[in-house]
Amino acid sequence: MEFLIVTGLSGAGKTQAAHFLEDLGYYCVDNMPSALLQPFAEFCIASQGRFTKVALVTDVRAHESFEQLFRALDSLRALDCTFRILFLEAPESTLVRRYKETRRRHPLAEPGKTVQAALREEIALMQPVRDRADYIINTQNLTLAQRHKKLCRLFTETGEAKLPINVVAFGYKYGIPIDSERVLDVRFLPSPYYREELKDRSGLDKPVYYFVMQQPDTAEYMRLLTAFIDFQLPRFREEGKPALTVAVGCTGGRHRSFPWRARSRIICSSAGRTRGSSAAILRG
Repeated sequence: MEFLIVTGLSGAGKTQAAHFLEDLGYYCVDNMPSALLQPFAEFCIASQGRFTKVALVTDVRAHESFEQLFRALDSLRALDCTFRILFLEAPESTLVRRYKETRRRHPLAEPGKTVQAALREEIALMQPVRDRADYIINTQNLTLAQRHKKLCRLFTETGEAKLPINVVAFGYKYGIPIDSERVLDVRFLPSPYYREELKDRSGLDKPVYYFVMQQPDTAEYMRLLTAFIDFQLPRFREEGKPALTVAVGCTGGRHRSFPWRARSRIICSSAGRTRGSSAAILRG
């Protein structure tokens, strides 16, 4: 079982890192006291595979000695658990500016103490943790997308995030799905509705499926669309996009749009993973 300790300076981006790690399949817990680490690890082990990757966010908010954290981490080895420490930081001037922008109170702030003084105290307190860190990331000049990319390189097998894709069929007379990000209009194709033997069937039935997919315009549309999707998907991943919903629409959402959904062969499980290559989104 793998534990990732996410720590660092206040304002350096630990909360955003936790959100990214959740997208990568980590179970994230924020600000857990060190005394609860071993019982929590035992609980995770007893879950029989439900929790295999856990990220724990800890910092000066715990108001405890980091020696306690180190002892708790050492106790994980007795449970056959591995752990790594990710330390996030940024220059003092950057952190002061971020606090001014968010108007949040620093955890070590006291009456009469400036944010700068609190940060300097925190830097000194966190130095032992920084010294033991496996990874140190300076977030000063990193955009959110760049931070996401760094975490993917460090904590995924492929070095990039998966992009869950969901292909849905809809009818224009009922409205475009509100969560759709790419809308494909296939109303230009001949409609099976006007064929008596196909009128009462749907795009899930083979006769309707083959009627739509064997149209001359379908092949050309699929060729152009596949090239477009193949161009976009790597760039979506690069940007850090968490998911993509493609909506395919015809007039009623029953005949011409359903075969495209079936053709996509994109299966999004409850865990949000996509099966099939990016190029197969509409090729099938």
